[in-house]
Amino acid sequence: MKLLIIGATGPSGQHVVDRALKSGDTITILARRPEALRDLQGKVTIITGDATSHGVLVRAMKGQDAVIVTLGRGKSIRAKDLFTRAAKGVIGAAKLTGVTRLVWLSSFGVGDTFLDATIVQKFMYRTLLRDLYINKEASEKIIRESGLKWTIVYPTALMNGPAKGIYRVSDRIKMKGAPRINRADVADFIHKAAHDDKWIRRNAVITD
Repeated sequence: MKLLIIGATGPSGQHVVDRALKSGDTITILARRPEALRDLQGKVTIITGDATSHGVLVRAMKGQDAVIVTLGRGKSIRAKDLFTRAAKGVIGAAKLTGVTRLVWLSSFGVGDTFLDATIVQKFMYRTLLRDLYINKEASEKIIRESGLKWTIVYPTALMNGPAKGIYRVSDRIKMKGAPRINRADVADFIHKAAHDDKWIRRNAVITD
């Protein structure tokens, strides 16, 4: 499969790239900082640019079978409209290039998934993460109304351990305790979802 991965320099995106390379996919990466991808030289196609730039997105998306977006704001708790701007850009480029499959990484607690959160999680989402989550929810409304074959992935607290290979995925999961999941397992599911029709136009809540 020909995959465009946006957000590949981030910790979750790196795992998606690793998973896709192991499966033999043909990978294109759109990145603002191509110098962070030196280890991938010769293994992937790297296009320098911003995930909100229409022209760059169109160029990167031509000929792709699917797009995977794993954008994040790093340690910042301010969205600065990143997710809505990226959603609009990706959807516009997809419609121009004929790409229909989109797998979008979000966060548990965004949108309706908030209803299944623990009391502690809800407090965090309403306070510290509020700005990020408002913009993420707005971006996902844009995606759902796009007509694309989307999947939105909602992981619980992301950890950096190795893949366990065992995790729970469902449209809804009622949370208890302190749910978490390793980024490598999230990447495994994202990659599988891009190759499979099962999760088209569905939310995918994922946790250990």
